[in-house]
Parts: sequence; C-alpha cells; structure tokens
Amino acid sequence: MFRGSFTLTLDDKGRLALPARYRDRLLSENQGQLICTIDLHDPCLLLFPLAEWEEIEEKLQSLSSLNPQERRLQRILLGNATECDMDKSGRILLPAFLRQHANLGKNIRLVGQLNKFEIWDETTWQDRLAADIELEQAQAGSVELSERLQDFVL
Repeated sequence: MFRGSFTLTLDDKGRLALPARYRDRLLSENQGQLICTIDLHDPCLLLFPLAEWEEIEEKLQSLSSLNPQERRLQRILLGNATECDMDKSGRILLPAFLRQHANLGKNIRLVGQLNKFEIWDETTWQDRLAADIELEQAQAGSVELSERLQDFVL
C-alpha cells in the first residue's frame, strides 16, 4: 500500500525519481512497470503499478462500449494511459501531454493513495489540501455521511 506524500522535482526532461522506499517493491512485484493516466475529477495524474492497472483494465473491459457514460470512462482512462517504466535510477518519464494536463511545474507532490499514487503540481496540491480541510471543517456535522463513512473511525 502506498501512503504519505513526497515533494519531488521534475527534471528538464520530465522525469521524476520515485521515493527509495517504494523502488524495490515496484521492481520486484512489477519489474518497474507503471501506468500513468489522467484523473477524472482533479487536475492530477494517477500512477499505478502494472498489476494494479491490469485489474482496472479488466473492470473497464467489462463495461459496455454502447453505453455513452461507460464508453466515456474507457476513452478517458485508457486513451491517456501511458507506460512509464522505471529506469535503474528509480526514475520515470512523464510524457508532455500528461504533464500538461496536470499543469505540472518543476515542483510536484507524489501522494500515496493505497493502490496508486496521485501526481500533483505542488502549488495546486497545497491549494486543494487547504480547500479540502476547510470544506471538511465547514461541513462537520451538517452533511449526511455515506453509509461507509458513518462507521469510519480514526
């Protein structure tokens, strides 16, 4: 499971070095093969180990290409999915079109999300984090929680 967040730097070629704590696992379990695609709801990228991505592909394959909403989901996720193989230095190259989608500058934030990472522009991440915390505090007790969140305890 991927957790925590890491401030990283993109080099001039669009490469980022993955945190050392995850490199060995990604190499041993996925031979350093990762898939990057765009997020559907936020201006960030999603980075999956190949094995996790293959599970998502199976789910996408089960959707109907005749249903416009399901087809749109397939088109967005699969159409932007790009292989990003880790090099011997633990770096991956993010293609320009993906960097552009997420408005990535030199300073980025890699955020662990259990089975994947989110890749954010550092400033965008800080703004989103502050807005999310503010929204949670403002809505505390006033919004009906989903069934799953009603029993969630930290």
